[in-house]
Amino acid sequence: MAKRTASARKQARATVGRTLRNRSVRSAVKTRVVRVRKAITEHAEGVVELGVSAISSLDRAAGKGILHPNNAARRKSRLMKALAAAGESATAAPKPTRTKAAAKPAAKKAAPKKTTARATKPAAKPAARAAARPAARPAPKKR
Repeated sequence: MAKRTASARKQARATVGRTLRNRSVRSAVKTRVVRVRKAITEHAEGVVELGVSAISSLDRAAGKGILHPNNAARRKSRLMKALAAAGESATAAPKPTRTKAAAKPAAKKAAPKKTTARATKPAAKPAARAAARPAARPAPKKR
């Protein structure tokens, strides 16, 4: 059934425009991701810069609502995993091992508790609270 109301027809026209705009953004994101993946497989220079631009475009698309945030997060995760694997294979130097002392975080000093104004006031008595309330609502007027 065709859209009959004027607002429905206008919404259909707006949808077409949004679809075209969103398609171009999605295409640009895919292109950037593919460029990074190709650069990784070819061991090209500047892979990190390409990766940063791809992740930035994924974030931007998710922020605009063009991509679902979880979809963008999944793609970023896969991209970062591939970049990390490429970085490890490129550098054959062994990773430094951590000692037990270096692995443990430094002990934090106990900060004094902050008190709010509500915590310092004595609790009001229930009878005093009940007296402060209005007695009863007036009945609504009948017409």
